[in-house]
Amino acid sequence: MDSEHQPSCHPHLLALLRQTAQLPAGRCAIRPPGARQRQARRLCAAGHSARALLLLLLVGALWTVPAAAKPPNILFIMSDDHAVAAVSAYGESRLQLSTPNIDRIARNGMRFDRAYVANSICGPSRATMLTGKHSHANGFYSNEWSGPFNGEQQTLPLLLQEAGYSTAVVGKWHLYSDPVGFDHWEVIHNSFEQGTYYNPEFRSAQGIEKTSGYVANIITDKAIAWLAENASRPEPFFLIYNHKTPHRDWLPGPQELRDWDEDARIEEPPTLLRDLSDEVAARREARMSIADWMTNNDVKLSMPRHLTPEQATLWEKAFSAGNAQYARLKPSGDAQVRWKYQRYIKTYAAAVKSMDREIGRLLDYLAANDLLENTIVIYTSDQGFFLGENGWFDKRWMDEVSSRVPLLVQWPGQVEAGSSSQALVQNIDFAPTLLAAAGVVAPQPMHGRNMLPLLQQEPTQWREALYYHFYENPGFHGVARHYGIHTGRMKLIHYYQDDEWELFDLHTDPQEQANLYGRPERAAEIALLKRQLAALRIQYGVPEEDPPVPWYHGAVIRVFEQLLKLL
Repeated sequence: MDSEHQPSCHPHLLALLRQTAQLPAGRCAIRPPGARQRQARRLCAAGHSARALLLLLLVGALWTVPAAAKPPNILFIMSDDHAVAAVSAYGESRLQLSTPNIDRIARNGMRFDRAYVANSICGPSRATMLTGKHSHANGFYSNEWSGPFNGEQQTLPLLLQEAGYSTAVVGKWHLYSDPVGFDHWEVIHNSFEQGTYYNPEFRSAQGIEKTSGYVANIITDKAIAWLAENASRPEPFFLIYNHKTPHRDWLPGPQELRDWDEDARIEEPPTLLRDLSDEVAARREARMSIADWMTNNDVKLSMPRHLTPEQATLWEKAFSAGNAQYARLKPSGDAQVRWKYQRYIKTYAAAVKSMDREIGRLLDYLAANDLLENTIVIYTSDQGFFLGENGWFDKRWMDEVSSRVPLLVQWPGQVEAGSSSQALVQNIDFAPTLLAAAGVVAPQPMHGRNMLPLLQQEPTQWREALYYHFYENPGFHGVARHYGIHTGRMKLIHYYQDDEWELFDLHTDPQEQANLYGRPERAAEIALLKRQLAALRIQYGVPEEDPPVPWYHGAVIRVFEQLLKLL
């Protein structure tokens, strides 16, 4: 036992206890005054059992144990659409991107190599994180037609707030309701709660605030300001620090605009020009190809309208020369896809770099103010993202690049620095884990599990499969509704609107290119996976019917997608 956690005992009492323990029955070294002396002598004379009782009384009366350790502070960092391939702690090199500050969390804690979300879309993923429940149980299925999130239900912030935590959320919220369970909140408001990279609006209990500057910097300023204001408060804090970055349209910060290198090239994924004509209808019909659905605004051929003159000058210096070259060359076909890919992936990577620097600034603040030692720091993303794989951008799919997320956790003294885990974890596990770390019991059960045994590398029986369910169709990009099971090696997906299936073996086909469903030699395996999938749906209480969608929604989305192409 560490000396700072040992019970303390007065040195005279320690000596007295040693003497009493060494005396034969009938003798006593204790000489308390008055009635206590007579009582002690009678107990001592009774023999060994009485002497033992006396020792217990002494320990109970005189041994002093320090107050229970203060529950840990919690800093929960969530980015938006940050693919695992764009976090250098995971060792993937295609993007040639370094994230040194995010990597600090991995270096000082645990890296989860198989962390996933249960529904790869912004708002539903956040609702799952807050509740520890799948979308059907927390009521927030879709960004577009679920309505506002019900923050009055059992959530992680509400339970921590009730347990005495000081709670705050700063940054992206995207749940179309005011945050509940937070003593302080300042969330991105404009552009349907997506915000803008420059000069975003924030909503708080005090109203709407128009800001000036880059979104990652502003969110960090607000987080640090709240921490500074609460520095003298005795209770632990729970801070959700949510970044917009690197969500579409991937606009880098001022420093990255100054450093922009138009001639730099990032490696293409092998499937950038993949032909999907022989795949299931869901893949053929999705509207997320770089070739057809990436807009001029996405690839910086047109300037955002909300920039200040100084910001517009930076934008022009970064992109005008490349845009002029594009206008001269007029690339088409594969050449155009490759040009768009480079613009997309380079601005995405530059935006990540801008965010990483701000995360470092917040971590530096914690270190400078002696807040790291008793603080759990978590870094994750609301979902992954297609970085040109299959010729696509965006998320939504059960594919690895879309549903897998970075998950890094540091907690000094509790989580071994530089460790990693291969356990199948999901964002339903975040709430029960943080509640357990805080010593808080949820009155109602959650779908997720407590990951503390994994973090502390204790033997534990962990889950063998994950359940995934995407609902947002009709919706942007036209991705079909689907659910599936992920066993770590095998992945079975059901596109239930079309009654089509996919089966992938991630050991032999990590890029998920060969659909094995329907092969005779896989029949027994498919039958077993279907039984396991049905069992998961029963376990989580998934309804057979999905919630209704307004009849006009699909048409409205298709019109909106066409309008985006004009930007």
